[in-house]
Amino acid sequence: MTLAERVERLEHSPTLRIAAMAKRMMGEGHDVLDFSVGQPDFPTPSTVKEAGKNAIDANRTGYTANEGILELRVAIVEKLREENGLEYDPREVIVSPGAKATLYFLAMALFQAGDEVVIPAPYWVSYPEQVRLADATPVYVEAGESNDFRLTAAELEAAITPRTKAVILNYPSNPAGACYDRAELQAIAEVCVAHDVVVVADEIYERLLYDDRTFTSIAALGPEIKQRTIVVNGMSKAYSMTGWRLGYAAGPRDIIDAMGKIQSHSTSNATSITQWAGLEALRSAGADVRRMVSEFEHRRDVMLDRLLALPGVTCPRPAGAFYAFPNVSAYFGRSHPGGVVSSALDLAAYLLEEAQVALVPGEAFGAPSYVRLSYATSVENIEEGTDRMRAALDRLR
Repeated sequence: MTLAERVERLEHSPTLRIAAMAKRMMGEGHDVLDFSVGQPDFPTPSTVKEAGKNAIDANRTGYTANEGILELRVAIVEKLREENGLEYDPREVIVSPGAKATLYFLAMALFQAGDEVVIPAPYWVSYPEQVRLADATPVYVEAGESNDFRLTAAELEAAITPRTKAVILNYPSNPAGACYDRAELQAIAEVCVAHDVVVVADEIYERLLYDDRTFTSIAALGPEIKQRTIVVNGMSKAYSMTGWRLGYAAGPRDIIDAMGKIQSHSTSNATSITQWAGLEALRSAGADVRRMVSEFEHRRDVMLDRLLALPGVTCPRPAGAFYAFPNVSAYFGRSHPGGVVSSALDLAAYLLEEAQVALVPGEAFGAPSYVRLSYATSVENIEEGTDRMRAALDRLR
């Protein structure tokens, strides 16, 4: 049987593949410390879980409106107004089964053959694949370590061609935790308005910010950029609801309507139970989020200090999310009894086998000199894992 060409040009998610390898080793009895998967290790807030149970008990288990229950869309509109200074109508909001699905529906609604989409590197692994699935072309622009992995307006402008349809901005970012300040976003917005470039603003980590930073949505910087921006967000990261699968987008109604058409013929509505739980998360889980952010910030500090203590390793200070993205190229060319470390992929494999520490090689994110470690785990695991890494790295020759 011959598969469709679009499938042949895709790769499985490297983050999930590494996690599967780690789980297999754990199943075989190995004591693996897993820094590979990007999900909080905190439980879903109790009020949110209760809302999900109540929805079942109230028999709210049937189909909902394709674009989401009105109560949730209204709550999202209120959240965007109160927290982000953005005004939307509920008809300009769509609720989907996860932010990943939201982004996919957006790509299918917006991009087509001949379009170019600017993607700053390092990037989340699914951006390029979703662009390719829409028959468009990803254009990578290196957002280097020297600028803490932030794209500059000048770099964006240099990448724009007559075929440029959009730029994808993820901040705070996966994999580096980088975040833009208001002035940087204003400069990027001016470039996008001048060249009529759409902004896909993936703000899924917006609540996970450290060092007393404040979050600015690029869509809030004026009517011209707002009409060119689709804001994407969800419940997975801030509310520890990864398995519930609930994301949303807000933007111009024609784009939201187009996304709704695609959703209606693929997944239909997000799970009814999850939508009622998500509504409760927006209403009552703020204190839970603040406690989680405080703990993540402490873990960030521990992880960063320990990574920077490794000889030859550099790592910008993550501003948000729950990832560190150190440069490990100082170890390329070194050897061990099983072979030579010639890439981040080799190093990740070596650390998994030798130290039983799972992390994600930077090749997955378009940054082959780096590895990603999630600090969505306990301080004890961070300390033990980095100790194991240090010992294994010291054995390289």
